[in-house]
Amino acid sequence: MSLRILYHHRIRAEDGQAVHVRELIAALRRRGHEVRECALVQKTIARNENGAARPSFWQKLRLPRAAVEALEIGYNGKARAMLQNAASGWKPDFVYERHALHCRAGLDTARKLGVPLLLEVNSPMTDEMERLGLLTFARRARATERLVLGAADRVLAVTQALGDRLVELGARPESIVVIGNGAQPERYGVEARAAAKEVRKRWALPPSAVVLGFVGFMREWHRLDMAVSALTKPAFAAAHLVLVGEGPSLPDLLALATKLGVRERVHACGRVPAELVPAHVLAFDVALIPAINGYASPLKLFDSMAAGIATIAPDQPNLRETVVDGEHAALFESGSVEDFESRLAALVADSSLRARIGAKAAHRLSELDLTWDGNAARVESIANELSARRQR
Repeated sequence: MSLRILYHHRIRAEDGQAVHVRELIAALRRRGHEVRECALVQKTIARNENGAARPSFWQKLRLPRAAVEALEIGYNGKARAMLQNAASGWKPDFVYERHALHCRAGLDTARKLGVPLLLEVNSPMTDEMERLGLLTFARRARATERLVLGAADRVLAVTQALGDRLVELGARPESIVVIGNGAQPERYGVEARAAAKEVRKRWALPPSAVVLGFVGFMREWHRLDMAVSALTKPAFAAAHLVLVGEGPSLPDLLALATKLGVRERVHACGRVPAELVPAHVLAFDVALIPAINGYASPLKLFDSMAAGIATIAPDQPNLRETVVDGEHAALFESGSVEDFESRLAALVADSSLRARIGAKAAHRLSELDLTWDGNAARVESIANELSARRQR
């Protein structure tokens, strides 16, 4: 049965958040559901004629943190009006909202319409902002978060590790459902593999090169400095580091590579269009996740699994929800430079080990249906379950 879904988000960034929004909406539509997107920035249409992101006023806006947070609080009125206007004459079956700081518009709208609220949560928002020193109206933020988490009909956490924290923050245990990120394996087929060969040619790598690759927005906490430093060790003489994306830490990483004398083996590709990401991932020999927070479901892990590329990542509970060490990824002791280098050196030295882990990772993705289409099916199942309960 086709569902009518009112989808709300408030994200401005053109990053992994935007990928999640676009991919899930597209997957829901592929399943025949009608999705109306209401957002501060429309992620499905904010594109120029060349397919590149077109920055909006909100994406370019730069204000003091207190002013931004005040706007976030005030945005609820605008969001409620948008949502109610979108629902006028078209009653949705449920409201789907991506959780945001100070945001309660989805809850207010769902209650007014008399439909369920499915709340997608990707981080413990108030915890995260407080840790970064960016939470100005802390008491209000905590109160709003507790209200929304507790009242949502279902809280869709990207990991169980996050779900457990959300219960502490106010969510009802029975409302928690874990739906992580995903990938689209069909994007890593014959055409992408042929394109990957051309990508490697453009990188002008020697035939013996082992490519260590990272895709994403680079920040200091990603600890890519560990990969740069590793290139100085004899075990990594054949290794080249490829960085796909941008970010504030990139200049420092390149400066470090120059200082350590390995700059010629560090390749910065900049941002690439979304449709070219699969070819770049397939051009890697090892995908890198040197560090990740304790609740995330990293998109890059699912992409490397879909590509059948071996991944090295920290040994953390949130990642062990998806992969088993030595089977679907190489997991090292989180924060340990020595263990990172040891596990990575084993992958660099052994192509058969890389191939085995990559193949098992791809099978794992398929076996558990860790795809956007699979996620859309899970959302559909939750909505149908809630509908059936209401009709009893």
